[in-house]
Amino acid sequence: MSKVKNMDMVNGPLLGKILRFSVPLMLSGMLQLLYNAADVIVVGKFAGAASLAAVGSTGSLVNLLVNLFMGVSVGCNVLVARYYGARSEKSVSETVHCAVAASAVIGLLAGAVGLIFSTPLLRLMGSPEDVLPLASLYLKIYFCGMPFNIMYNFGAAVLRAVGDTRRPLYILSAAGLVNVALNLLTVIVFSMGVAGVALATAVSQLISCALVLRCLTLRDDCCRLVRKEIRIYGDKLKEMIRIGLPAGIQGSLFSLSNVVIQSSINSFGSTVVAGNAAASNIEGFVYMAMNSIYQASITFVSQNFGAGKPERIRRVIGICMVTVTVIGGTLGLAAFFLHHPLLGIYASDAEGLREQIIAVGYTRMHYVCAPYFLCGWMEVAAGGLRGLGRSWLPTSIALLGSCVFRIVWINTVFRASQTLDMIYVSYPISWAATFAAHMVFFLIALHGLQRRLPKQTA
Repeated sequence: MSKVKNMDMVNGPLLGKILRFSVPLMLSGMLQLLYNAADVIVVGKFAGAASLAAVGSTGSLVNLLVNLFMGVSVGCNVLVARYYGARSEKSVSETVHCAVAASAVIGLLAGAVGLIFSTPLLRLMGSPEDVLPLASLYLKIYFCGMPFNIMYNFGAAVLRAVGDTRRPLYILSAAGLVNVALNLLTVIVFSMGVAGVALATAVSQLISCALVLRCLTLRDDCCRLVRKEIRIYGDKLKEMIRIGLPAGIQGSLFSLSNVVIQSSINSFGSTVVAGNAAASNIEGFVYMAMNSIYQASITFVSQNFGAGKPERIRRVIGICMVTVTVIGGTLGLAAFFLHHPLLGIYASDAEGLREQIIAVGYTRMHYVCAPYFLCGWMEVAAGGLRGLGRSWLPTSIALLGSCVFRIVWINTVFRASQTLDMIYVSYPISWAATFAAHMVFFLIALHGLQRRLPKQTA
């Protein structure tokens, strides 16, 4: 059996543990992003601007459908961490087995929804006619791998909940190498275009799913997965859904607002869509680095909530806020100042469109990358609320502060001045407003917890 040493999040110094938790998770997230980045780079270089736009234009739609189903994995992470912090091994085991069963059902449902509705939704988004057939083909193949993707993420959520972020990194390293190799083989050797990169991603998702399930079966603690014990535990599923569904809805609402924005971007034509896709991919790496701190805030707050240590929770959020500022500020500005060589990776000059694509990407990065740390603030504050079990509250705040705001912005400000600048400036404004509201309600919730519990030592 696998000997594992789980992280003690409820005692001792915090900064070192948060960094040890976050760095492997950060690298894991970036490797996961390489799935899509490899798709975009390979098709951009070897299949042309139309294929680049086809793959890039699907991002908002994929996130819209996936985030709704994946939200329950957040509930899994919070619940396992809470029970683990409270030292309730039986509850941890039941949650693990329930999570695996639920992820299989959710994965199949997500794949079916994606296959059936991808093309109508692409049309609803106003995808350019020269992009639509390729984008539709990419999505249909991509969603065939969705059950494996969701099962992997549930398994990884269990590992994160007890502080094991290294094994997901190893798993995604192996799957990522397979993805890149298959991308090159299917596109360059077999000339399969977008179908090839979608197939490569689906195979990689299958590999990562198989490896994470094997990892859980080899553990020697309360997180060990035993095949005959996999079942739905009603009370655990209900709690996972109560905590996780709002997170999924929030992710889908963000994606919905991004779909509205993507629809506005689509109106500028395929070259602008391609430039926007390239910039989005680069930004994704910065976001994923910050998201690792968000995941840390959820897990550390959840364990300390289970252990009844509110003062330690306050320290967790403070350290996470400083850390995400450093990461988001440094990487965001680096990406902005290095925009030309970075965007150039995604665009071939075979069609004479390279500089146009880079110019569009620069416009987006000016408004998104430079102030990206604001997005990190927003995420960490929301993570604190979710770790306390207040999942509907950040969802409601995000609905008003980001999603409704962006949709209203597109239908008012952008409609009055239809430029790319007017689209992109809505991002930092919405991040700042949503963060402020999240932080106010987090402090209120934490104060209420402190009043209910006796004072604990850190």
